[in-house]
Amino acid sequence: MTYQVHLVEDETNLNTLLSTYLKQEGWEVKSFLNGSSALQEIHEPPHLWILDIMLPDMDGYELLKQIKKVNENTPVIYISARDEDLDRIIGLELGSDDYLAKPFLPKELVIRSKKILKRVYERVENEQTIMQYGPYTIEDKERTVMKDHKQIPLTSKEYDLLLYLLKHMGQALSREQILFHVWGEDYFGSDRVVDDLVRRVRKKCPELHLETIYGYGYRTVKHFEK
Repeated sequence: MTYQVHLVEDETNLNTLLSTYLKQEGWEVKSFLNGSSALQEIHEPPHLWILDIMLPDMDGYELLKQIKKVNENTPVIYISARDEDLDRIIGLELGSDDYLAKPFLPKELVIRSKKILKRVYERVENEQTIMQYGPYTIEDKERTVMKDHKQIPLTSKEYDLLLYLLKHMGQALSREQILFHVWGEDYFGSDRVVDDLVRRVRKKCPELHLETIYGYGYRTVKHFEK
């Protein structure tokens, strides 16, 4: 499968360097030097967006919002040279799937991109494609969650977390296990992002019976009809 990647980076030399590394993976890469030109392409979503927050003509946060409005499930890697903790939290709140702080090695971006593309698009053929949990219908092939015939707008990471929790029903899952599964083994950062992601999933799926195991992690329990 040939993946399509859209890269938004206003530093010309860095844009060229990153595009070269990404193309070496056999991916189709379309690069943009500003947010306005990228905005014109959001209605034809690629498999992955790589987005720098520091853009010369518009707020990178706003561009991320517009990308997610078109397709909530399109994964986004966020790049920033500003305050790392603040940008990571805001980016995750807005639906980004991963975060890279400048400066970083181009190879690290490639590795993180591979992890996301594999997790989102390479599905095992015999994997269960439909799950039912209380009022929620999870269609794994389409990566959607439905309730009362309406789709719940989950980001890619929110969906990955929900599916992971449901596939390990009744099992105590540590924050480290969740980090490894949802963010990948190459993620370096605080496990606070797990708590933030859980909070967002709980808000969107309030009938998910998810127990907090203080000092350890979380456990999903079976849903019983009232």
